[in-house]
Parts: sequence; C-alpha cells; structure tokens
Amino acid sequence: MTDPSAPFVDPPGAAVLDSPAWSSLTGAHAHLAEGNELVLRYPEDVSPMVGVQDWEHPDVWDALIEVFGHDAQVMVSHADPLLPTGWLPVFSIPGVQLVETDALATRPFEEAVELGAEDAEEMLALVRRTEPGPFLPRTHEMGRYLGVRREGRLVAMAGERLHPAGWTEISAVAVDAEHRRQGLASRLVLDVAHGIRARGDRAMLHAAASNTGAIAAYRQLGFALRRTLSFGAVRTP
Repeated sequence: MTDPSAPFVDPPGAAVLDSPAWSSLTGAHAHLAEGNELVLRYPEDVSPMVGVQDWEHPDVWDALIEVFGHDAQVMVSHADPLLPTGWLPVFSIPGVQLVETDALATRPFEEAVELGAEDAEEMLALVRRTEPGPFLPRTHEMGRYLGVRREGRLVAMAGERLHPAGWTEISAVAVDAEHRRQGLASRLVLDVAHGIRARGDRAMLHAAASNTGAIAAYRQLGFALRRTLSFGAVRTP
C-alpha cells in the first residue's frame, strides 16, 4: 500500500484534479463528450471515465440513468457517494493521484515513435499483455501516445488520457515483461511529460495504491503524491 510517511502536496491550480473527468469533458475533450448538464461520459470505445458536475446535486442519480440507462455499469472515481436504494456497488480499488514537481526533469526519448489510429490494434495487444488499466480501441484519440518498437514489434508505450484545465494525465504506461528493467517506462513518461510541459500544461497521473513499485518509480522521477482516492463502479437500478 501507499507509504504513510510520504509527504502530500497540493499545488496552486490543482483543485480541478478532484474532478478531472468533468474538467476534461467540459474543456479539452468537449468534442468527445456525451451526456447532459450534470453527467458527461466518453464514447464507449474511448474511455469508461465519467464526469459528474456535483455528486450532491439532487438530480444527479436521475441524470446518470438518463445517460447510461437501467442495469448499466457506471465508473465512479475521485468520489465516494452514498448510493440510493436500488443502486449496487460493483467494485472499488484504492488509488493515489500524483502531480509533477520542480524535480521532474522532462526530456525527449530518441527511440520513441508517435502512435496513432494505425497502431491501435498493436496498442490494444500490448495492453492485454501488460494490463496497465482501461484502454479501448479509440483511447489513443485522447492525446499524444508514444511507443517503442523492437524488431518491428511494439513493446512499450505511454500516453495522455484526461486533460483537466491546466493539466494532462499520463496513462497507459505499459512495457512487455521481457523488456522491463531497461528504463523504457521512465523514459517514455519523461517524453510524454516533456510534450505536456511544452504546451503549457502540468503532468499528473494515477496509480493503484497497491502498486507501490510504480508509485516509488514515479516519485523518483519527480512526481509527488497529492491525494488518495478510489476507482470503482456502480450498477444502475
């Protein structure tokens, strides 16, 4: 689990990170948004992430059903709402959010190549082999993705997912088992972060709280813990 002695930070302008999907879907990803004034989602083949304007709004549960329908699974993150009668919890995974600090020394990675629609099948195959988290056929449309090929085969990648105002999430950090411990993940993360900074955003990311190795690696690169949270899903009545 997360090191309880690790210091937490909360830099200026980070409040949007408490609801990053909502900020992203009402901002940089508005062209991908589907939903209503209280609930926004990505297309089913882009991301399961859901943006909610205010979990305390009295109409939010009806708004969720309007968007997802009945007996549907809805992703819930960065919140722990009290479920109304008829709603069922599906799963909940403890997680952490990390943000860049001045110690993050970003730089390009000369071996990295840009990935796009023509690489989607290979990206999906790498995700199936490594299981870094949700990645769907059009997830690559959420931002810039980079990969490393060895003998023509995609063996590592990382890219951008949520784009809350002023920030960009680094996600889908994946390396084939036989190519680990070569620094590929770190160098890809630093290149993705380099591009994020170049356009004036700051880098952030998420990890399962149990993934202590990844959290330690991110902290060593120059990220710091900002908050704990949960990733989960509920089922509509």
